[in-house]
Amino acid sequence: MSSVLVIGSGLGGLLAAVRATDAGHRVVLVTKSVLPESNTRYAQGGIAAALFRDDSVDAHVLDTLRAGAGLCDPGAVRVLCEEGPARVRDLIRFGVDFDRDESGVARGLEAAHSRSRVVHAGGDATGAAVEAALVATVRRRAAIEVREHTMLVDLLVEDSGAVSGARIFDPDGVQRSLEADAVILATGGAGALYTHTTNPPVATGDGVAAAWRAGASVTDLEFYQFHPTALAVPGTPLVSEAVRGEGAVLRNQLGERFMLAEHPDAELAPRDVVARAIARQMEWQGGAPVLLDATGLGREKLETRFPTITAACRAAGLDWAVEAIPVAPAAHYWMGGVETDAWARTTLPGLFAVGEVARTGAHGANRLASNSLLEAAVFADRSVRALDQPWPTRTEGHARSPVSPFSHHFDQATRSADLSYALVELVETATGSSSADPATLVDRRTLQQLLWDYAGVHRSGAGLAAAAANLAEWTAPDPASTAVAALEDRNLLDLARLLVTAALAREESRGAHYRSDFAETRPELARSVSQARSSQPRPQSLELVPAQEAIAC
Repeated sequence: MSSVLVIGSGLGGLLAAVRATDAGHRVVLVTKSVLPESNTRYAQGGIAAALFRDDSVDAHVLDTLRAGAGLCDPGAVRVLCEEGPARVRDLIRFGVDFDRDESGVARGLEAAHSRSRVVHAGGDATGAAVEAALVATVRRRAAIEVREHTMLVDLLVEDSGAVSGARIFDPDGVQRSLEADAVILATGGAGALYTHTTNPPVATGDGVAAAWRAGASVTDLEFYQFHPTALAVPGTPLVSEAVRGEGAVLRNQLGERFMLAEHPDAELAPRDVVARAIARQMEWQGGAPVLLDATGLGREKLETRFPTITAACRAAGLDWAVEAIPVAPAAHYWMGGVETDAWARTTLPGLFAVGEVARTGAHGANRLASNSLLEAAVFADRSVRALDQPWPTRTEGHARSPVSPFSHHFDQATRSADLSYALVELVETATGSSSADPATLVDRRTLQQLLWDYAGVHRSGAGLAAAAANLAEWTAPDPASTAVAALEDRNLLDLARLLVTAALAREESRGAHYRSDFAETRPELARSVSQARSSQPRPQSLELVPAQEAIAC
């Protein structure tokens, strides 16, 4: 029996805590806000899994690989799709009441899926249903020690490089250490990097930043998915892709349906395609949002299938049963994160990562719709199954065996000849002293606008260089701060530098990463950008790592 510290209370963290407790481990679960608050709670579309007779694991695998634009790890994708159905059944046993129809469990079609395989709950409230069921399950496990309003500050790392716990900021306003035999990061994404996001305010990338500062490898950070359709009103509430799956169409301000000319799948094209097409239309329209026309679905369908979106429209004074509603892209999901193997193990012994904080390789350059909750469930389960396993050695990692299928990253990484030390130096100041000059202290709103303008849906070398120059001039708040906002800003500055560095290094367009100065996909760059702090004089290394058996799509 070991002591396990789980950080985060979305699907990944909650399920990991339950599984670890049931396996006999001592579990402490900490979360920055209240237990039910996470990105999971706001997920609308559903969970994709090959649960039906007219579907197959192979078809789900192929759809996922195609969406990933050549950067998926096929082994991770196979694990995701093969184990996904069992994890959905687990959620049903934990109390998630998926919607039903006359054939049994109801299912929907979303972009880039070749089958209708997305199961949902509460119409468009799948995440809320999953979160509620798992929170109730955690509450029933008296052995789980839950600490709310407790923020991760940094990881505790031994001289050997193993993670032995975390530095946390507790509700009493004090930083203290929590020791553990294993740490499972489940802290979610970092939508707060951008001005417009569908994420809740707690999504400030705390886990990715802390893992990087501890020396873990972080990978694919340039790939941030922008959901094409957030309601263009204050708060940017999500308008699920499932709405388009049910038949809604996109129109410009002239009422013209523009996606027919953009992609054979029109509104059901991959998310990056739709988001960029909307962004172009908005540019031609002087910044005005495009329109999502769901009037053809009828009021009863809209109110029954999409009650959450209906309520959001009503709150904004819109009636989407009789009028098209304004929508625009917003930062939604980070495909990159802390690099893991197929058992959620990171490059630091003792540290696991599950959910959006992790880069498992299952999403590649562009996540397939409704694979995110599935990934959190599958790899949370696997992380607990690996708790008592020996940590893979670097040599074992290359074999990608069932026990230790670790990434190629460790010994076979190769530095790209065209990566200059200027990119490396960009992030050096992220490790600087805490004696910040107040005149250059990072400002969150300015950072968010900077990334939105230069590292958002459309990017260019010149814009990214401008962002890099600005980021290099700012200093981070003192890590000993007792203000949550200051600690979050420290994380956001670290992550902004890392994201921009990766985006500058990727001189092509692939998946969710689009550069106007390198508008084509370059097959020779079907490699992941990995970044890790080094023990060398320079505190940052940046490598282009060949994708494992990369699939060219």
